[in-house]
Amino acid sequence: MKDTNTVVVIGCGPAGLMAATVLSEAGLPVDIFDSKSSAGRKFLVAGRGGLNLTHAEDSDLFAARYGNHAELFRKLLGVFSPEDLRSWLRSLGVETFVGTSGRVFPKDATASDILKIWLEFLSKRGVVFHFRHRWQGFTKTGNPLFLAEGGECREVPADAVLLALGGASWPQTGSDGSWTEFLAAKDIRITPFRPANCGVEVAWSDHFISRFSGKPLKNLHLRCGDHQATGDVMVTEHGLEGGPIYTLSAIIRDRLAEHNPVALIVDLKRDLPLERIQEKLAQRRTKESVANFLRKNLRLSGPSYSLLREICSEEDFKDPSILASRIKKLSIPITNTRPLAEAISSAGGIAFQEVSEDLMLHKLPGVFVAGEMLDWEAPTGGYLLQGAFTTGYRAAQGILNRLKHRRS
Repeated sequence: MKDTNTVVVIGCGPAGLMAATVLSEAGLPVDIFDSKSSAGRKFLVAGRGGLNLTHAEDSDLFAARYGNHAELFRKLLGVFSPEDLRSWLRSLGVETFVGTSGRVFPKDATASDILKIWLEFLSKRGVVFHFRHRWQGFTKTGNPLFLAEGGECREVPADAVLLALGGASWPQTGSDGSWTEFLAAKDIRITPFRPANCGVEVAWSDHFISRFSGKPLKNLHLRCGDHQATGDVMVTEHGLEGGPIYTLSAIIRDRLAEHNPVALIVDLKRDLPLERIQEKLAQRRTKESVANFLRKNLRLSGPSYSLLREICSEEDFKDPSILASRIKKLSIPITNTRPLAEAISSAGGIAFQEVSEDLMLHKLPGVFVAGEMLDWEAPTGGYLLQGAFTTGYRAAQGILNRLKHRRS
């Protein structure tokens, strides 16, 4: 038997790069392939507004962010935790800090800086990069097959394979979900992809779009069912975007599958109780317009006031009690989520029942999976990247364990 084993990693995103890191540090020859011309394209997109790497919070609360897979991620995060990630980054010379919201960011480095340092580290470890190679499934002998840039098909012998091809959001970065056909042909159960952490659609009037598309709605409290979020939201020509919307997008998406539209309940004045708003509205003089009164006494103007006008009837504005109720509980009818291609991340992918604890496919021994290819989702706030890093690390450990047992 060979003294060394060759591992092929397919996908140059955070999960694939982390797996290549673990494998190369263990002394294994690693070849990493990607359909694009460069590595980490979605990682760079994630860093455009400030690279939120992970989150500093209690481990149980952190694991709970992964919803139905909380218990699974509790185990995975025990193998490679947020603190482990920060420690590893420190070893690369990248210091991090915890923001006021608990989010973790690099101190003096951008996503581009980190990616450059990381790729140089891997190159020094002997990792060989092959760009413009699109995965085409496996040959009859079980080796991965690639379509190279020149049009030729290339079979690459491998003792183990790590698939980290991403989900189906931001397809321009390479995560286009095209891999599903090759695994579905192997009878591997794949949950259809759905948008996650995405905007929602509202049937605004042309007048509202023309005046307020691109304008913020400040300091809101939003609720859908028992799920809540607070913060600023952006009006778009299609509906609403922003952190609080992304937080609620999964529950909105799932409810839309049952009925349409879905009510998003918005508190436009979360700093004032209903009773106080009712008292203020009762003080309005007959000759004073509602618009002026709300602007002066409730500081409710611009997009917020026009949103009231967009949703409420004329009769609502005539009754102070009803108007106060609308200000505190404005029901916005959501008709859809934005398309998968626009979503920050995707839900769906390979069912966890298809993989072992080591993240190896039961039906394809020696083939491991990491990142958004697996059927999990999480909110923004560092949980997505941590999930990619952690599953990449765990799958690489699985490969090391398998190869070690094969040699013994």
